[in-house]
Amino acid sequence: MARIEDYAMVGDLHTAALISREGSVDWLCLPRFDSPACFNALLDTPSAGRWLLAPVNGGKCTRRRYQPGTLILESEWDTPDGQVRIIDFMPPRDEVADIVRIVVGIRGQVRIRGELALRFDYGHIVPWVRRDHYGVHAVAGPDAAYLVTQAPLRGEKFQTVSDFTVHEGERVPFVLTWAPSHVRRPRSVNAEEVLQATEEFWLEWTEKCPVNGPYSEAVQRSLITLKALTYAPTGGIVAAVTTSLPEQLGGPRNWDYRYCWLRDATLTLQALLAAGYTDEAAAWRDWLLRAIAGDPADLQIMYGIHGERRLPEMQLPWLAGYENSKPVRIGNAAADQLQLDVWGEVLDCLSLTRNSLLRHTDEAWDVQIALMEYLEGAWDQPDNGLWEMRGPRRHFTHSKVMAWVAADRMVKGVRESGLPGPADRWEALRDRIHHEVMTKGFDVGRNTFTQSYGRPELDASLLLIPRVGFLPPDHPRVIGTIDAIQRELSRDGFLLRYQPEYSDDGLPGDEGVFLACSFWMVEALLGAGRHSEAKDLFERLLALRNDVGLLSEEFHVGDNRHLGNTPQAFSHFALVLSALELEEDTVHRSDTPLRGS
Repeated sequence: MARIEDYAMVGDLHTAALISREGSVDWLCLPRFDSPACFNALLDTPSAGRWLLAPVNGGKCTRRRYQPGTLILESEWDTPDGQVRIIDFMPPRDEVADIVRIVVGIRGQVRIRGELALRFDYGHIVPWVRRDHYGVHAVAGPDAAYLVTQAPLRGEKFQTVSDFTVHEGERVPFVLTWAPSHVRRPRSVNAEEVLQATEEFWLEWTEKCPVNGPYSEAVQRSLITLKALTYAPTGGIVAAVTTSLPEQLGGPRNWDYRYCWLRDATLTLQALLAAGYTDEAAAWRDWLLRAIAGDPADLQIMYGIHGERRLPEMQLPWLAGYENSKPVRIGNAAADQLQLDVWGEVLDCLSLTRNSLLRHTDEAWDVQIALMEYLEGAWDQPDNGLWEMRGPRRHFTHSKVMAWVAADRMVKGVRESGLPGPADRWEALRDRIHHEVMTKGFDVGRNTFTQSYGRPELDASLLLIPRVGFLPPDHPRVIGTIDAIQRELSRDGFLLRYQPEYSDDGLPGDEGVFLACSFWMVEALLGAGRHSEAKDLFERLLALRNDVGLLSEEFHVGDNRHLGNTPQAFSHFALVLSALELEEDTVHRSDTPLRGS
């Protein structure tokens, strides 16, 4: 199987495909990020569905890149007979979904092999395929797909095969279109015309970004990636485009990340606003308000891309899993967990909205009051924590800190923005929580905050204490916590979230270093005045990106491999913020817009 870091992504702001260095589309869900996949080789074998298009001799491409400022992928192979390029992209969505692949002869003549194996419903259904005037037409239940090309096609072993030779200067396009099976055949697109339109779309979008400086290329690529993870109709941003890529190869820590986490809200807004993308920030804010509407007691940690609340978790036993990492899961039972930090995340996010270019609304404040009134009676309960632990509930320090954040932001809404509310009551609660965390969440003997009350384990989320304003970034307890986390959670300078073998998270096995946490350390070090140390760690993290600038969720230090779902929004948001703060040589609280936003 291809390594996780061997995949590049193309997308149409409704869904996205992963393409290996061998020229194989191994993952694609249609018509949405969270729909059943029709290419599933990522989690099984090629027989579970893929679309290969590459030189006959195969192998990894010699080089690849995105066209600058776009999500258009170019992969090139140098062969004994010549040089060939394949251009892959998905035009921004109209009525139906298209994935376009153009074979371009650069030098000499190169024999090409195409193999299209559509397997709908996560590899479970082989469609009925027939030839037509344009190419082939595949149907299975609610799904229909149309492959249009001038290249020769034939059926072979339940797949559509194309063998041809491309000469220097030739361009051979393939267009695969998905549509509901009950509607008439959709219009055919001209591959070259939509290539130009797609390039114009992305260049117009990236030109809005004012970010300069030594890390501007990395920031721009991360922002393009984050834009591609956005579901355009609603403004929701998925955590990743994949499910069940393992946190430990061969292990059971495999989750579905094709949903929207509230925990990402503040990072999302701060990164987008700092880069000048106020439209996307407003769309995300509006998605958030719609998703959380209702009884504050029913607030979830995550929602579907339309704001759906029910995300039942189930297993797909017919898929072998990535490198035999089972089970393959769809849905996510963590949606039903109690994670008290999300109330603080939401109120922090909406406070940032007030302090930014986005206008405040009375509706947003009414929602915040309702959330705060619920949290007043619930903040002192044990919960599952931000890492969605499936062991017993505990009093997690980070959860209590975020309850403090909730009260703090509501007090500021009244005191500084003139909004109505019982500021004295919230202020008293804020002080009470602060005292409790300083007393129960801190190990005086080791001079560090701890993962939960009364236990010695550490947690990388403690690095966020200065970011949210709970303590100043140079406070002695913050410095002590930074040093303790470096001693106990560091693996070759990168950070684990926590130590699974000691943290009773309800699952067997281990995991890699968590990339977002390592970026949090960059910010913590910068705030502590350790500038060169912060810069060195950041540049080491940049070096972990794959050849086209993408990051997954985790990294295995010993094997030098990406782990977890990919590309991971959490990693890329953290990259953007760390880069911008390093450029300014200062840190910002989470409710404060970065300079220039």
